[in-house]
Amino acid sequence: MSDGRTSAVPPEAGLPTLETERLILRGPRPEDFGPMRDFFASDRSRFVGGPRSELDAWRSFASRWGHIAINGFGVFSVTVKGSDTCIGQIGPIFMPGWAEPEIGWSLFSGEGHGYAFEAAMAARDHAYRDLGWTTAISYIDVENARSQALARRMGCVEDPSVPHPFDKDVCAWRHPAPSEAMS
Repeated sequence: MSDGRTSAVPPEAGLPTLETERLILRGPRPEDFGPMRDFFASDRSRFVGGPRSELDAWRSFASRWGHIAINGFGVFSVTVKGSDTCIGQIGPIFMPGWAEPEIGWSLFSGEGHGYAFEAAMAARDHAYRDLGWTTAISYIDVENARSQALARRMGCVEDPSVPHPFDKDVCAWRHPAPSEAMS
């Protein structure tokens, strides 16, 4: 039975599709909410504002679509080639009150396979090449050792001089400039 809702947002939310060796980065779809909801219900989301209720997860999901509609860019839903199940959302984001644009990542499942690195590198290349960004940071909770390790692997360095708008202990990690990152 249908609940009568239909999406007014175009398929893939108007984002390009990026492809890596093992992954597809595409615009979000309504069916991506389930994996995101499950992630935000778990303790794994503690470094990105979770755990959250289903309603708060929905608000976050909807705000990501809104970010794309307003800015023309945003986080991609990440899938492993051969599967259409969303394993995370990774990509460029720039919210009001933020000092600089961010490459953000949340991997819902599939940890330990290098997917976050592969997707984040593709997203950063897209931001520099296609969006014309000249700088990028990633805000990371000071206790999130895995994300800090990912940032280091991407060539980022911690930059405590960058202010952040969060109500918890977060530090900005500066990405290499486009000339360094894409060479």
